[in-house]
Amino acid sequence: MRDRRAEARDRQAGLEAAVVSAGLYLAQRVTAAVLGLAVLVHLATVMIAVKGGLTAGEILGRTAGNVGFLLFYAIFVVAAAVHAPIGLRSVLREWTLWRGRSLDLAMLAFSAVILTLGLRAAYAVFSA
Repeated sequence: MRDRRAEARDRQAGLEAAVVSAGLYLAQRVTAAVLGLAVLVHLATVMIAVKGGLTAGEILGRTAGNVGFLLFYAIFVVAAAVHAPIGLRSVLREWTLWRGRSLDLAMLAFSAVILTLGLRAAYAVFSA
């Protein structure tokens, strides 16, 4: 009887990688749907505000303290912070030799930057 522990480990690692890839694929598709809707709502809101002749001060006056505004843009930011790094990771893996843990950690850091800056911006407009 042959020892197959190394093959079993390779198979297990392959299975774990497939599960991670499937999870990232699903996360990107779900966030794409959220972003599609959020972008449409955002653009419609901007177009209506501009067409109505609202100034930046008037817009800030309407968004200040508006919890609905804060929740909408918080969801928008979270979706972007998940979606963009997954896509960038795929592009970098396809176009460069960058692979492994360092790439994953860099994308995690990129996600944290998007999340931090986006939520700070949404909160700043909410609390203006």
